[in-house]
Amino acid sequence: MNRILPLALLLALPILGESPAPRQVRQYTIDQLLSTTSYAGSPNAALPMGGYADTFSPDGSKILVSSNRTGVFNAFAIPVDGGAPVQLTDSKVNAVQVIGWFPRDERFLYLSDQGGNELTHLYVQSPDGQVRDLTPGEKVRAEFLDWAPDGRSFFFTTNERDPGLFDVYEMALDGYERKLLFTNPGGFLPQGVSPDRRHVALGKSQGTSDNDLLLHDRTTGRTVLLTPDDPPGAEVDNGFQAFSPDGASLYYTTDQGAEFKRLMRYDMVTGKQEEVLRPSWDVVAAGFSRSGKHLVVAVNDDARTRVSAFEAAGMRPVELPRVPDQLVTDVEFSPDGRWLAYYAEAGNTPPNLYVRDLKTGKDRQLTRSLGDQIDPADLVSGEIVRFKSYDGLEVPGILYRPHQASPGNRVPALVKVHGGPGGQATPGYSAMIQYLVNHGYAVFDINNRGSSGYGKTFHSLDDRKHGDVDLDDCVASKKMLAAAGWIDAERIGIYGGSYGGYMVLAALAFRPKEFAVGVDVYGISNWKRTMESIPAWWGAERDGLIREIGDPEKDADALLRKSPLFHADKIERPLLVLQGENDPRVLKQESDSIVEAVKKNGVPVEYLVFENEGHGFRRKESQKRAYEATLTFLDKYLKAPSR
Repeated sequence: MNRILPLALLLALPILGESPAPRQVRQYTIDQLLSTTSYAGSPNAALPMGGYADTFSPDGSKILVSSNRTGVFNAFAIPVDGGAPVQLTDSKVNAVQVIGWFPRDERFLYLSDQGGNELTHLYVQSPDGQVRDLTPGEKVRAEFLDWAPDGRSFFFTTNERDPGLFDVYEMALDGYERKLLFTNPGGFLPQGVSPDRRHVALGKSQGTSDNDLLLHDRTTGRTVLLTPDDPPGAEVDNGFQAFSPDGASLYYTTDQGAEFKRLMRYDMVTGKQEEVLRPSWDVVAAGFSRSGKHLVVAVNDDARTRVSAFEAAGMRPVELPRVPDQLVTDVEFSPDGRWLAYYAEAGNTPPNLYVRDLKTGKDRQLTRSLGDQIDPADLVSGEIVRFKSYDGLEVPGILYRPHQASPGNRVPALVKVHGGPGGQATPGYSAMIQYLVNHGYAVFDINNRGSSGYGKTFHSLDDRKHGDVDLDDCVASKKMLAAAGWIDAERIGIYGGSYGGYMVLAALAFRPKEFAVGVDVYGISNWKRTMESIPAWWGAERDGLIREIGDPEKDADALLRKSPLFHADKIERPLLVLQGENDPRVLKQESDSIVEAVKKNGVPVEYLVFENEGHGFRRKESQKRAYEATLTFLDKYLKAPSR
């Protein structure tokens, strides 16, 4: 598959070719857009690495999801036969992330932190509504691994013994007695437990693109490296995916000797390794259905998630449902094999949950996420496009074009930068993007060099060059946007969150005349301080990030040079800063400092801090305030007539 569009095809893209006729659309208020409801299932159900995989009740009659119908994510049960979701939890502040019902009764497990501090605990709720914290402790972070095959316990990790290390435990469902299975000696991230409890899969980070996979034998005490680098010293990204239900195999992904990750199988008895699946793009997740009959695999296909299912024995493909003009993103088979639940989404509509009766082949839509007042035809699906950057490198991104844009009505635009470093912009539904586009702003969601999903070489191109080569991609994208013919080249701003927020500040400080405005959402202003303040529970991942970004002691001078705070006197364009009060990754001090520094320049600066929010705004109340403030700021400083 040719992932880089040839120039002839590039020139034929709608952004540079003939423009569709503009049309006026109804503009929606933020309240109308936030009437949209989000649904999310367990990150451990069918695809262990996350997504919208859901969880069937033991009798298969309902599906457990998290939903923000109340304004805060709570647990809901959705009947398979149709009907309104039934609310199960009533959190007013802290988001509830469901794990699943217990295998034999209707108690259920969920994760929740405190005001966005990311110190998640595991909770169990009984059918009578009683809740118990299974992993108490003020500074404890707990993570769920998997249910035991016999349905009598589950495996999980906590850092209660050492803030920087996660140990593995097993907890009985009857009485909640726990047993220590693995004491982390340091440097490892536990990722899975074999069905017979003898082996623990461990990850070890050597860098953000270099991760080892090891297997610890609890009987012998030996820990064996399963993925030695070939050749020695090469950067290889290996990731645990699942143990087979019979315990005979371990499944993992690797990009050894290739640009993209493929799915591999390791024989637990012979040690033999064989390739299972090698698509043209990265395999990002794989997991077994609870019955063990099906293997579900997700592939990052040019920023779109494509899910496939196979009969585990023989890898024969299973035909999945198709929804017109939508992408099926996640699937789960019910334990009895009767039902198939799946999510489908389009760029202009959020994911909806469906279920298929595998006996009759009939499908039923269980949720309607988009608000009743919104016509999806007024919203916009993003289009994947590519452009040649300053050095000729092809850089991809997702372009959102307002319906009202035309050569006669050129609109302002934002270059939106994702988080990371090493994240990826995807064309899924975003209420924030739709709000801006609906109100007449083009958005280019760039996947600058260093983004994941386009091969290991592309991913590594910004290592130790952050705020430099990747920022120049953002600047270069302006030429592509101007060539579209329907974007005002003098009214292009930059927007980003987390690492993307840093890129906003870097753009205003290091390329001060390139962008008309900046919107920084919890961005890093002082790299040295941020690297020093990484939470202890990041453990080995912190070491990998230091290798990519820089060591706060050894590389202090370089980190200060790339920190916008120490170049804030160069910032001359209006700036909006949004920050979560409890953010553990990018401390509030990062935003406080840059706001104070830029104000000294006499530059317009607006600053909002959100209580009970961390690294991301999860409550609708916070989202409303953030989105409205952003639009008001842009209308004032970017939508004004060209200079």
